[in-house]
Amino acid sequence: MMEIDGSQGEGGGQVLRSALTLSMMTGQPFRIAQIRARRSKPGLMRQHLVAVKAAAAISAAHVEGAEIGSQELLFAPGAVTGGDYSFAIGSAGSCTLVLQTILPALLFASAPSTVRISGGTHNPLAPPAPFLDRAYGAMLRKMGASIDLDVERVGFYPAGGGVLVARIAPCARLTPLTLLERGERIGAYAESLVSGVPAEVAERELAGVAAGLGWSGDQLHIVQLPASQGPGNVLLATLEHENVTTVFAGFGEKSVTAESVAKALVGRVRRYLASGAVADEYLADQLMLPLALAGGGAFTLDKLSQHALTNAAIIERFVPVKFDFARAGQCTRCTVTAA
Repeated sequence: MMEIDGSQGEGGGQVLRSALTLSMMTGQPFRIAQIRARRSKPGLMRQHLVAVKAAAAISAAHVEGAEIGSQELLFAPGAVTGGDYSFAIGSAGSCTLVLQTILPALLFASAPSTVRISGGTHNPLAPPAPFLDRAYGAMLRKMGASIDLDVERVGFYPAGGGVLVARIAPCARLTPLTLLERGERIGAYAESLVSGVPAEVAERELAGVAAGLGWSGDQLHIVQLPASQGPGNVLLATLEHENVTTVFAGFGEKSVTAESVAKALVGRVRRYLASGAVADEYLADQLMLPLALAGGGAFTLDKLSQHALTNAAIIERFVPVKFDFARAGQCTRCTVTAA
């Protein structure tokens, strides 16, 4: 039984999610204590509990401590089984984080899977659904995975009510990736999604993007969603390069102007472009586990976070790989090798 300290490093939910994923894939049971100890509300929140239950459902796992607020959990998986699954978070908790927990394991199931998750699809504390499809999903497809993602209904914080559907085909193996250059830019566009929010908000956000990044015309899109899916607003910027697609998000909220949302997003895009890195901070986090499962690879990232370092430490507990982070000009190079 592997013992894990949930307060280590960044001390958030990623420790639990990576442990669940890797436990299912290696068959290694674990016990984790001090779950999310460094958060203002430690223990299992709704989305973390659903991730545990989803992992247990697809792997017929024995679980102890799976309840709201629990800071200790035992997880002992069985065999991962493909099939049709449906999970409801019951809040605006992130659908994408639940899906990311079980998706790698389902890639290696013996049968295809369809997973339907209801909750938050565009949550400020998690990767929004477009990131999962265009950025993370695209990388998995490069590695040989067959994944189709569809947002049937957008779910904003705090109402939730969104629906994310994933169709996953079995994959014999993941191919290692070495991504040290973005390649030529082939596309760049911004979208402002508004629901139950005046269209003028979207217009002002996109004006800020236009001024800050020099984008215009068909690079700027207002997406007017039904009021029943809101209230909510998210500003997305997508950069498509030959070797990578990155997605940046900024969320509208009370007392924050549209101009401020745009300015913050533009700043992140500019930092990424100036770094010369392939992956931004958040895509880097998500690439680490698939590369470890593939047995190796390398990529550059614009910002090395404590979140990434913590994730690397957890992955190394389960998989015989070693992560090395080295400064390379304006960015950092992450190299994954067999240990």
